[in-house]
Amino acid sequence: MKARLRRSAMLLAGSLIPLVCLMGRPASAAPADPLTDAFTHAAAAYDVPRDLLVAVGYAETHLDGHRGEPSASGGYGVMHLVSNPTVHALEQAAKLTAQPVETLKSDDAANVAGGAAVLRAHADELGLDATARKDAGKWYAAVAEYGNASSPEVARLYADTVYDLLAKGVTAATPNGTVTVKAQAVTPERGTYAQAPDLNAPRLAAAVDYPGAKWVAASSSNYTVSNRPASNAIDRIVIHVTQGSYAGTISWFQNPAAQVSAHYVVRSSDGDITQMVREKDRAWHARDWNSRSVGIEHEGYVDNASWFTDAMYRASAALTRNIADRYNIPKDRTHIVGHVEVPGNDHTDPGPYWDWAKYMQYVGGSNGGVNPYTPQEVCGSGYNVIDSAALGTAGTVYLLYNNSNGYNCVTTIKSSSLGTATATSAYLEVQGKTRVTDSGNFTYYAGPVRAAAADKCVKWGGKAGSSAYDSPFEHCG
Repeated sequence: MKARLRRSAMLLAGSLIPLVCLMGRPASAAPADPLTDAFTHAAAAYDVPRDLLVAVGYAETHLDGHRGEPSASGGYGVMHLVSNPTVHALEQAAKLTAQPVETLKSDDAANVAGGAAVLRAHADELGLDATARKDAGKWYAAVAEYGNASSPEVARLYADTVYDLLAKGVTAATPNGTVTVKAQAVTPERGTYAQAPDLNAPRLAAAVDYPGAKWVAASSSNYTVSNRPASNAIDRIVIHVTQGSYAGTISWFQNPAAQVSAHYVVRSSDGDITQMVREKDRAWHARDWNSRSVGIEHEGYVDNASWFTDAMYRASAALTRNIADRYNIPKDRTHIVGHVEVPGNDHTDPGPYWDWAKYMQYVGGSNGGVNPYTPQEVCGSGYNVIDSAALGTAGTVYLLYNNSNGYNCVTTIKSSSLGTATATSAYLEVQGKTRVTDSGNFTYYAGPVRAAAADKCVKWGGKAGSSAYDSPFEHCG
C-alpha cells in the first residue's frame, strides 16, 4: 500500500535557510502566542498547509509537548516525533532541520518545524509539486505516512482522524494563548489507501468479544495465548491511559518491538473501541495481574484532561459493565482499578484527571461512589504498591514500598460507607519489632502505617467492615 519513492527528501535541505529567516520578528510587532507563531513559520518554511500541520499535531498530542517526556511509543513533543527501534522520525527531523535531537524533544518551535520537515519529506517522496502542495486534500498519503502506522488500515484510520479534525475545526489552549483552525471542507485524496479496510466502518459482532468493538490484532509477540477463564479466573478490570493517540497506540501494539498490549483501546473523541487481544488470552498490560485481568487503554495523556471526554467515559463504562457481567466481576473499585493501583507497577495512569466518580456511576457500581484517595496518595511520594488484599466489598488493604528510603507503608482504603466514619484498621509489623497499628472510625482510609523494613520480613494487614486480612511474614527482600 505504500507509495513508491519518487523524489529524495534531501530536497528539503534548502528549506533550512528560509526557516531561519522566518523565525525573526520585527521589534515593533505585537506579541503573539509562541505556538501559533511556530506553526505559521514552519508551514511557510516547508510549504505545508498550516491548518493541516496543526491538525496533525492535535491528533497526536492535543498540542501538548509534555515537557520533553516521551510517549509510550517513544514520540516527543507537540508533533510526536517518534524514536524507537523501528521508527526514526525524530532523527530524520534532526537531519532535515539541522537541529539537535535534544532540542527537538523539548523546544516547541523546533519540534513543530521538525514535524513540518518530516511531513514535507513524505510529500516529496510522493511527488507533490508546488501546485499540489497548496491543496490540503492532496496531502492525504503523506499524512498517512507521518503516522508511522504498522498497516494500511491503521494508516487510513490515522489520516482520516486528521481530516476529520480539519472538517470540524480545532481550538487548543496553550500555556500562552490558543491555537485555532477554522472548520473547512477538504476532500481527502486517499489514493491507494482507499483500498485499505476502513476501521471506522461497522464490523461483524461475532469477530470480537464485545459487540461494540472493531477488531485489529496485536502482534503475537506482545501477548500470551491462553484459555481463560478455564486456565485463570478473570476477576479484575484494569483502566489505563495510552500516553499516545488512538491510531498510534493500535499501531504500537501491532509492533513486535513494543512488548506490550491491552485487550481494548478506546478513542477520546467518540468512544470508538478497538479490540486487539482476545479476552481468553493474556495481554501484557499489568505485570503480575495479566493472568487475572482484562486491560482497557484510553487515548490520551495522564497530565492533560482534555482527552477524557464524556463520550469516552460512557463507551468505556459500557464495555467494563459488559465484561464484569460476563465474568461475574463485582462492579466496585476493588475489582475495577487503575494501572497505578496494580501491585508491582510503577505507572501512574489513569492519573489525577481521570474522573473515577463519573466513571463508576456510568459503570453502575456499588453505591455509585468512589474513594477519592489512592494508596500512593495516602502513603506519599515514592511509595509503590507491592501487594494488596481485598476485604470483601468493604475495602482493600495495600502494602507499599519506597525504594529510596527502604520504608514499607500499609493503608486500608474503604470501598463502602464512603464519607461515613466506620471501623477500619491497618497494621505493619517488621520482624523482630513491635507491630504498629492505626485503628479507629474513619471515613475513607486507615493509615498510613510506615516502618523501615529494608531487607526485613514484614507482616501486614487490616480490617474494613466485617472482613480482615492478616499476612504471614513475607516480602523479605
